[in-house]
Amino acid sequence: MEIINTFNDKQVRQLHALYQQEWWSAQRSLADTKRCIEGSQICIGLIDDSGTLQGFARVLTDYIFKALIFDLIVTKPQRNTGIGNKVISTIKNHPQLQEVQHFELYCLPEIFSFYEKHGFSGEVGDIKLMRCEN
Repeated sequence: MEIINTFNDKQVRQLHALYQQEWWSAQRSLADTKRCIEGSQICIGLIDDSGTLQGFARVLTDYIFKALIFDLIVTKPQRNTGIGNKVISTIKNHPQLQEVQHFELYCLPEIFSFYEKHGFSGEVGDIKLMRCEN
């Protein structure tokens, strides 16, 4: 697998197709997907030998205090093969993120154990996720 940080039109379409298969991202349009990539400071993709996108995540960050990881996704046939691990380790070892104090993300309870293997914890004091719809 090759790591990429920039995405051509074909890879953006492949990411959009991946988004369409998940409950949390199925409503995203191709135009939304393009804007999402353009608006994220760091995007990580893993492509196979044929150039097909197999894994993806993006990061919003201030490069010193926080790096918020979004949209970690792996193609269904490649799940449990280590691609998700590779994406997380690539983010945590990214040269631009070496001074970041906290990597953060949110996820459903059924995947806590995956992220715990990478040093994430649900123990964040009294912090609670809050949301305001626009």
